[in-house]
Amino acid sequence: MIRPGTDFRDSSNPILHHSGTPIGAKPPSSDRQMFAIVIPVYNHEQSVADVIRETLKLDIPVFVVDDGSTDSTLAIIKGIRGVHVLRHHVNRGKGAAIMTGLTAVAKTADWAITLDADGQHYPEDAMTLIQSIPKNQRPIIVGTRKAMFEANAPWTSRFGRGFSNFWVWVSGGPRMLDSQSGFRIYPVSESLNLNVKARRFQYEVEVLVKATRSKIPIIEAPVRVKYEQGPMKISHFHPFFDFLRNFGTFSRLIMQRIVDPKPTGGSS
Repeated sequence: MIRPGTDFRDSSNPILHHSGTPIGAKPPSSDRQMFAIVIPVYNHEQSVADVIRETLKLDIPVFVVDDGSTDSTLAIIKGIRGVHVLRHHVNRGKGAAIMTGLTAVAKTADWAITLDADGQHYPEDAMTLIQSIPKNQRPIIVGTRKAMFEANAPWTSRFGRGFSNFWVWVSGGPRMLDSQSGFRIYPVSESLNLNVKARRFQYEVEVLVKATRSKIPIIEAPVRVKYEQGPMKISHFHPFFDFLRNFGTFSRLIMQRIVDPKPTGGSS
């Protein structure tokens, strides 16, 4: 099994914070075989090649899910050796792409590492997340993006993070520093059985609430972040439509909490 770090202060708490290990530290090769990396992609032709090539250096299987891209993204992905390419013929949403990836890696891996294709993450920080998994536990690990102000994060990202953190908590999820981070580790079988309804960006907040109700711990660990400025900046954020989707998702989760306030049980 995994030989993760052990610096955990309260394993009964559903959300923990961990300082991680030095950037670039690698787990034993036997442990790496338990992981697969899932990269959901939609119209990221400017950044996806660099992200994939940096990720391949981790010596962990890489699954790229193209969510119906209409630019040259798919052709770029297919031109890179060593990746498993999955494809949605039409755009179905980031959550749907993550679920497609989880389903695919379930055949060979126990854990799925997800990261975004827009270049904001440092793929090698995945090792910090891996080392944050406590022994004999099956948590979701969320990479908390540090120094977003210094990294020139757009105001929409900074506002959205605070907004999301609050409503995840109100909906019955954990108190978090960065509930919107896409850099995560999911225990594959548990995550696929959480009955998450959202299929777009809202998947990443709903899964936290559903995991908490199922007594799956949520652990945050620090990761670095960078944001491109100018024409290289890639964003699929649509303020009006995403507000409506967020409102719908959180309203549904809050109503579920009111109707059935008891945790559903599950892994811990």
